[in-house]
Amino acid sequence: MKLESYIQDSMRRGVAALQQSAAHNHTAAMMEMGSSLLNQTEAQTRKLTDVEAQVLNQTTRLELQLLEHSLSTNKLEKQILDQTSEISKLQDKNSVLEKKVLDMEGKHIVQLQSMKEEKDQLQVLVSKQNSIIEELEKQLVTATVNNSVLQKQQHDLMETVHSLLTLVSTSGSARPAPAEKEERVTFRDCAEAFKSGLTTSGVYTLTFPNSTEETKAYCDMESAGGGWTLIQRRADGSVDFQRTWNEYKAGFGNPAGEHWLGNEFVSQVTTQKRYVLRIRLADWEGNEAQALYEHFSLSGEDLNYRIHLKGLTGSAGKISSISQPGSDFSTKDADKDRCICKCAQMLTGGWWFDACGPSNLNGMYYPQRQSTNRFNGIKWYYWKGSGYSLKATAMMIRPADF
Repeated sequence: MKLESYIQDSMRRGVAALQQSAAHNHTAAMMEMGSSLLNQTEAQTRKLTDVEAQVLNQTTRLELQLLEHSLSTNKLEKQILDQTSEISKLQDKNSVLEKKVLDMEGKHIVQLQSMKEEKDQLQVLVSKQNSIIEELEKQLVTATVNNSVLQKQQHDLMETVHSLLTLVSTSGSARPAPAEKEERVTFRDCAEAFKSGLTTSGVYTLTFPNSTEETKAYCDMESAGGGWTLIQRRADGSVDFQRTWNEYKAGFGNPAGEHWLGNEFVSQVTTQKRYVLRIRLADWEGNEAQALYEHFSLSGEDLNYRIHLKGLTGSAGKISSISQPGSDFSTKDADKDRCICKCAQMLTGGWWFDACGPSNLNGMYYPQRQSTNRFNGIKWYYWKGSGYSLKATAMMIRPADF
């Protein structure tokens, strides 16, 4: 507004000057020039007024924006103060937690050190116990072998006494008794003995097919219809089953107790006709199970007494624990398995190991308190798992057409 007043005063002074000059000079011309100058001045004044208004408007808007920014800044400053306060509180809590963690770490280190010392002591104790167990196992094997020898001697003495009694009884009689004639009758298997009328379970004399060679076998004349020839039995650990190839070929043990009938006899018998195999198992908790194979045979020694099985039924697992297809027989001195290791030496006993496989009924015999977590025990995987050692087993065969 001051600018406008100044301009108007200037205009009035200019007009007065023009008027004075026009009085002396050409008044009309000067008046025209003054009027034109006045018009130009008014136009400039209007322009200046518009510019001033625009400047005022811009200044007002800037002031409003500045006020809004100032309010936003105040809010941000308040939020920063709040966050700073929270961070300070969290730092305090963090310090407390760090102190607790340090305390716990100290206690944990002490506990770990104590546990490590206990572990070292336990390892030393376990090592000593393992040495004691190994020594006891050696003593057990020695005692088992001695027991087996004594049982064989007892059996031989019993047969000698029986023969002497027979001679005494025949010497006082004009002719031998019919029962003595029956005792000298031999059979190819227990099924033939059963069909001949001998239905009492016990040890019988069997002959090899197409040969006069004889062997003793236990005949089960009661289970599942009778007529079963036992080819294996485990019951008390009295016989050592960690034997050589030739021992498993010929057979060992006492047919009335723990024994292996012999791979050669079983091979010759089962290649003559179709046989079934029945396996009876018992655990330490009083449970029993069985596996029945509808077709069983062993190849000859030239094929390492390879086992052939078909048609599994029974309660000892839906899957066969004897590896299929047929595996070769292996012993500690004849490694015939499909593993780079020697299964018969690792797992003990002679068996159809395949690649150490899910079964070994000829493994180490462990008593009840030691029957778990034993990879080299008497195992049947699909009934009791790989680490359970069974209490008793029996393997028996009978003709399929019995």
